[in-house]
Amino acid sequence: MDSAHVAGMFTESVAAFGPEPAARIWDGEAWIVTSYAELGARARSLAARLIDRGLEAGDRVALFSPNRPEWTLIDLACAYAGLVSVPMYATSTPQQARHVIADSGSRLAFVAGDHEWQAIAEVRGELPELLDVITLDPVEGAPSLAQELDAAPSDTAAVDARLAGASPDDLATIIYTSGTTGDPKGVMLTHRGFTHQVDALNRFFTLAPGDVSLCFLPLSHALERAWTYMVLANGCLNTYVSDPRTVAEQMVLAKANLMVSVPRLYEKVYNTAREKVADSSLKQRIMEWSLKTGTKYHDVLRSGERPSRWLTVRLNIADKLVLGAVRDAIGGPKKVLACGGAAMREDVERFFYGCGLLLLTGYGLTEASPLVTFPPPRDFTFGNVGKVMPGGELRVAEGGELLYRGPNLMVGYWGRPEETATTIVDGWLHTGDVGEIDGSYVRITDRIKDLIVTSNGKNVAPAPIENLLASDPLFEYSLLLGDNRPYLTLLVVPSLPQLDEIAKQLQITWAKREELLAHPEVMAEIRRRMSELTAKLPKHEQIADLRVLLDGFTQENGMLTPTLKVKRKEVEKRFAQLVDEMYARAGKPRN
Repeated sequence: MDSAHVAGMFTESVAAFGPEPAARIWDGEAWIVTSYAELGARARSLAARLIDRGLEAGDRVALFSPNRPEWTLIDLACAYAGLVSVPMYATSTPQQARHVIADSGSRLAFVAGDHEWQAIAEVRGELPELLDVITLDPVEGAPSLAQELDAAPSDTAAVDARLAGASPDDLATIIYTSGTTGDPKGVMLTHRGFTHQVDALNRFFTLAPGDVSLCFLPLSHALERAWTYMVLANGCLNTYVSDPRTVAEQMVLAKANLMVSVPRLYEKVYNTAREKVADSSLKQRIMEWSLKTGTKYHDVLRSGERPSRWLTVRLNIADKLVLGAVRDAIGGPKKVLACGGAAMREDVERFFYGCGLLLLTGYGLTEASPLVTFPPPRDFTFGNVGKVMPGGELRVAEGGELLYRGPNLMVGYWGRPEETATTIVDGWLHTGDVGEIDGSYVRITDRIKDLIVTSNGKNVAPAPIENLLASDPLFEYSLLLGDNRPYLTLLVVPSLPQLDEIAKQLQITWAKREELLAHPEVMAEIRRRMSELTAKLPKHEQIADLRVLLDGFTQENGMLTPTLKVKRKEVEKRFAQLVDEMYARAGKPRN
């Protein structure tokens, strides 16, 4: 069996790491643990059952569930049976689920429980190709995963026959892009696309049994999915987090030394640490001294020299005062601490580095399974997304767009040959991202579709300005506006604790937070902070006016993607009237 196929790769892991723990989940009282041998046997058994149900090689199987060990079990069973898994985000609405199942032509669907079962039931009449829906948790009147495993043939020769005809270039999955605009498209990814990345990352890291990863980003997203294959290929333990809202406590509970996340989590850790010292200049000086000491210590280590005894003593003091508490808050030291999905601020990277946590920020997109670049741990620099992945090629086209090609490139968009042809041209993927290559290091500037062109013809990349504002914990989310307008404005979702702190400092009493936004001193302070942060920007990048939104951006209200990126077009559409009024009242920009 070819190890460049996901099933072949995992079969080798089962043989090498059989009794080692492969997956676990916390049930509120204890860990429920599954070994590699158990997971492998169950995956083959379920694959045999799926074949026995009449599913042919290449048939699609939808998967509608939050993260849990059964998610990976079903994914592996599909690989063993030559089927194509089609994941859906756990936050999907019935109509979103209908779109994915109908567009992919899924024959079978696995759902977590009653909530997902009811969502599918609501649109079942619009899904004539869907033969059955199987639940992971028991639901009255529905076949369950446990029943399917009980009904599986004891002879798995049919699985071996499927694998004998399998190729690493077969489709492994169709992942529907969460996207910040437009309808989701099905990205077709191969087994080789995933296993190639495992091989590439193994050049950077030495993972082994005993290493523990925290799996809390949605497995329906390519980043967590690809990382899970990396974890399983190396005999590590994957700890599944079903509810992302519990990630803070799960980090401490699991004590994982491997973790991949999006910037939002790291920014929250950074902001929380800063907030804890905000009320005392002494505490702030202690934190700055500790971070400076930690940075110097790790710079010496990186240079290949041995830190002096005095520097080591100072580091131990800094650890006890500040740095150790930050590491404890994310579950202790990390062998791998990686970030993807969006741009990471350099000040956050440097903060973690000073704490003894090397935060490695890569770049990718679903169409590349997903990694395009990653920083080599022994050869990284701040403020970029590393180097192109081994085996891949990256170049800058006219206009600054990054083009990529490599063995992890998608086959295309499911059922959309015309869109595929405009996205992959002469073998090169047009990423839609603007970037620069400095030597071999890559820096991402912005998304082409997010670039703002004012009515004065000035081009503005919003992401760097939004990241600049995010360095103040008050600005939990900010969205820069100004496309085809005479100047820039801003929508802000504030941190509510920070807003309350402003009111406290100004000695303002209030019954409802809406009163704070009507208070001239509060708004003046928000504007002052914005102006201070952006003071050094060019004139055409100055922000003329802003509006503060008390309603947060969430996945549930449709403002955020499952990887916590703001859906720019959705927010602009939702608050179009407010934005129009802001421009009408502003009259001309304030400079």
